[in-house]
Amino acid sequence: MLAELSIKNFAIIESLSISFEKGLTVLTGETGAGKSIIIDAIHLLIGGRGSAEFVRYGEDKAEIEGLFLLDNENHPCYDKCAEVGIDISEGMVVLRREIFATGKSVCRVNGKLVTTAILRDIGSTLVDIHGQHEHQELMNPSRHLLLLDEYGGAEIAEALEEYRAVYEKYEQLRKKLKKLNENEQQMAHRLDLLTFQLDEIQKANLQPNEDEHLMEEKVKIMNFQKIYEALKHSYEALSGEQRGLDWIGLAMSHLDDVASIDPALKEAYETIANSYYLLEDITYKLRDELEQLEYDPSRLDFIESRLSEINQLKRKYGSTIEDILQYAEKITEEIDTIQHRETHIHELQKELKSVTEDLLIEAKNVTNVRKKYAKTLINHIHQELKELYMEKTQFDIVFTKREGSLDAPLLDGVPVKFHEDGVDDVEFYISTNVGEPLKPLAKIASGGELSRIMLALKSIFSKHQGVTSIIFDEVDTGVSGRVAQAIAEKIYRISIDSQVLCISHLPQVAAMADTHLFIAKETDGSRTRTSVKELSDEEKVKEIGRMISGVEITELTKKHAKELLELATKIKG
Repeated sequence: MLAELSIKNFAIIESLSISFEKGLTVLTGETGAGKSIIIDAIHLLIGGRGSAEFVRYGEDKAEIEGLFLLDNENHPCYDKCAEVGIDISEGMVVLRREIFATGKSVCRVNGKLVTTAILRDIGSTLVDIHGQHEHQELMNPSRHLLLLDEYGGAEIAEALEEYRAVYEKYEQLRKKLKKLNENEQQMAHRLDLLTFQLDEIQKANLQPNEDEHLMEEKVKIMNFQKIYEALKHSYEALSGEQRGLDWIGLAMSHLDDVASIDPALKEAYETIANSYYLLEDITYKLRDELEQLEYDPSRLDFIESRLSEINQLKRKYGSTIEDILQYAEKITEEIDTIQHRETHIHELQKELKSVTEDLLIEAKNVTNVRKKYAKTLINHIHQELKELYMEKTQFDIVFTKREGSLDAPLLDGVPVKFHEDGVDDVEFYISTNVGEPLKPLAKIASGGELSRIMLALKSIFSKHQGVTSIIFDEVDTGVSGRVAQAIAEKIYRISIDSQVLCISHLPQVAAMADTHLFIAKETDGSRTRTSVKELSDEEKVKEIGRMISGVEITELTKKHAKELLELATKIKG
């Protein structure tokens, strides 16, 4: 839920800090008081498009900050933040945005600087804003398929996962086949290039880790004199009369005479004896090294030339010898494919045909699962619309297949084009009047009807989308009477599963509020400011009365307001 919101120097808001509670929070006030400005601030906070025009006149920047509390460890916000390396501690997410008068925008999530795109990505998991003119999700048929898939949940997701596994293989085969079917001149040029590259690598006769071994040998040759002197002096210090081994052998001989007398001396003798034989062995090795050591300037020239050759190949084909050898294997396969092009085309066509048959089966399965849930969704929406006094409205979900070219694979006799999400196009159809044919939703519904349809759908989908907070900005425009009461009850029911913030001019909606915030505009003679106040029970009666009657609040109006509040309490109970 959105727990706190802080706004500074934003439009007519100088400084504002609001605490929000769970459930339904309704914001009311006179037109122009700044209710929608608060929603605009939240919209910017979750990655909406910013503009220098939002900065309060005379100020350098506008600041918006919001604290969100997550009570579910599986909330999608955790995954979104983890993708960009942002930690979430104790279920708290702080979004902050600064918009400068120059037009520059700075975004932060839990103190970490992020781009506007990342802020939008994270913000979309936290807040869902719906305004009276914001029905794009309903009006855009391309979104209808996504809504149906969200409704179907795990079963549709599982069917899609199986389809996509085959679709990925299908796409890979198609691309390979397309590449092989390119014109012969291009293929000939490609073959010449690859043959040249393979020949160059093979002539080099590279060995694994050869460059490392050559570098070690180069270092030894360049330090020949130093190594020779060290070996010579070491050998001379150990071997010969009156040298290291001679003295250690003498000590060993003296202790050998008395080792049988004293056990402690026997241990000392054995230690010296072991050391003597170990050093004697090392002395022989030092002598052999000295005898084999030879300075060869021509070998150094060869090593330099070989390393230069290897580095040239690295610049062309890979950063290591292993990379170069792997590249050689890869182009060997490609050369074979080009040289035996017709054979490979035939094999790929055969494999593609088999995979296409599997893909058609998976696509049909996805369609069948979707149609099953479409029936359930249609009944569910009819029930929701009935509760909003649209019982005569007919709603349907129309399936069509994405048609491909004439030579495309056939599904149920129709040539289809495969996409990542299947072969289905889905569109919501509706008829709001008895006897009228079903037509696309975007072409039939009036503003008031759209608000109710959107509310019906949101009542269903809010449970599936997992959004922390849902904001309704005057979605109840154009309705009254029993419809207004039905909308109020519907908005309240949504708030049971998700925190809901609602700007409304309907007294029925205000009466259902768990928290009622009054937005007012104040002028001190030179500047205009917006203030927010949480209303007490008595103040709620006055405000709902104002919403019922307008300017003048009579005793009858107050009585009506109290009745609305009592009815709301009864419905909630």
